[in-house]
Amino acid sequence: MNRIRSLALPIAVTLTAGALSALAAGTAQAADVNVARNGGFESGLANWSCTGGTGASVSSPVYAGSGALKATPAGQDNARCSQTVTVKPNSTYTLSTQVQGSYVHLGATGTGTQDVSTWTPGSGAGWQKLSTTFTTGPSTTQVTVYTHGWYGQPAYVVDDFSVFGPDGGGGTDPGPSVPGAPAGTAVSGQSANALTLSWNAVGSATGYYVYQDGVRVTTVTGGSSTQITGLAASTSYSFQVSAYNAAGEGPKSAPVTGTTTGTDPGPGPGPAVPKHALTGYWQNFNNGATVQKISDVSAQYDIIAVSFADATTTPGAITFNLDSAGLGGYTVAQFKADIAAKKAAGKSVILSIGGEKGTISVGDSASANNLANSAYALMQEYGFTGIDIDLENGLNPTYMTQALRSLSSKVGSSLVITMAPQTIDMQSTQGGYFKTALNIKDILTVVNMQYYNSGSMNGCDGKVYSQGSVDFLTALACIQLEGGLDPSQVGIGVPASPSGAGSGYVSPTVVGNALDCLTRGTNCGSFKPSKTYPGLRGAMTWSTNWDAKAGSAWSNSVGPKVHGLP
Repeated sequence: MNRIRSLALPIAVTLTAGALSALAAGTAQAADVNVARNGGFESGLANWSCTGGTGASVSSPVYAGSGALKATPAGQDNARCSQTVTVKPNSTYTLSTQVQGSYVHLGATGTGTQDVSTWTPGSGAGWQKLSTTFTTGPSTTQVTVYTHGWYGQPAYVVDDFSVFGPDGGGGTDPGPSVPGAPAGTAVSGQSANALTLSWNAVGSATGYYVYQDGVRVTTVTGGSSTQITGLAASTSYSFQVSAYNAAGEGPKSAPVTGTTTGTDPGPGPGPAVPKHALTGYWQNFNNGATVQKISDVSAQYDIIAVSFADATTTPGAITFNLDSAGLGGYTVAQFKADIAAKKAAGKSVILSIGGEKGTISVGDSASANNLANSAYALMQEYGFTGIDIDLENGLNPTYMTQALRSLSSKVGSSLVITMAPQTIDMQSTQGGYFKTALNIKDILTVVNMQYYNSGSMNGCDGKVYSQGSVDFLTALACIQLEGGLDPSQVGIGVPASPSGAGSGYVSPTVVGNALDCLTRGTNCGSFKPSKTYPGLRGAMTWSTNWDAKAGSAWSNSVGPKVHGLP
């Protein structure tokens, strides 16, 4: 899905930061320190140098303390801010910071080995942690660490900058060290769908992260216990806890296992999807479209795809983080209540996995199980009735099939599964998306291919069609209809307004003509299918928010058209 338009970016090397060893050959080593200075920007821009005067110290927003760095790219200046730190040769350092903004970079040069960098395309108004590691060469005593934005992008904000590793003798940034692992982790308070987890407090901690089967599920502040809800009945779960403070996250506790009891009624099965359905993606972020609560979504939409699930450090596993700040204070409790109300009104609210910035990968049996287990846990917690597969970096049909069938076995026949492939993904039945759709045909709800942000494509008659026309919609839908999918599993996905995608917008009238052509054989362009498909499921749009921004013109036109199909 089109959250932002693509930019040409430098290739970045992203390395996973691991815990540094505290022992070497049985001999205790000195604790790691933060060799960066003024990493919290509490002393303005002391120790920092920003190109072209692009940086400034600000008091809001801040991640911690009272200061942060704000830098604004201008022209050919990407607003690079850096400092030189003193390091120890032949040593490994963990470089990390908290960032806000689009296309923020973090890196190190002059390491004496391999210089490193990492970046993020951004995550709305919330803070996001960037982290990488580097190893110094045999004679390296100084390294330059930096952060910068990207050309033509707005200002970015950085806070809590650190370079943890052996003390190089150049002075350190005062502050706490990373806390140790919590001890005494225990499970109590078993019920059908909840367990209570407790642990011993760590003196230097400001909060704790709780992991369920390797996936971070909650953050706890102001206490050393929490209730884990949304669990399946008669099921065992493994938990770990880590402590964190301004220096970062410490090691996880030893795992502890807890088992739920009884029969879990769960949130109950979702409503049946109507014969002809309108699907809309709901944005869990603010990108200039109308900010909505789930309750604000037009009643024309039968399937509401919440965009998007977030990847975790566990391969294949997902989580969901409501952007309460970006959505005007929308609380998790309100969000859950709104989902329940939509379900009571006969609507399906599902969780979309992927999007333009999605990085979830399912490439083996373990990651397939992780996806199924974490998706099921989120369905239990929030009341989602299914999932949407919108992975724009491709998928493995073998293991995605395994994941979806595993999820289906947990949920049952009420599970809603939708897919949103790009046009190139559905040109041939040999493609990964098409194979997956055919593999799960017995449990698949609908494939809403994205007929936008696409070049010209072949239709089922072998002719080439350009996006933006009724022929593009009908001739490409024909490939799916004749390639093995049932008409009820085919939908037309288009932007709700010109702002919803980089290209491919068509008016609601063109969408209506394409629906008529495929289901009734009328209002066709130059391409007319050899037969009609009255069971066609309907249409999809990105997004309900862009639709609302345009006065709901798309849903008010296409919704009645879909619901009036034969």
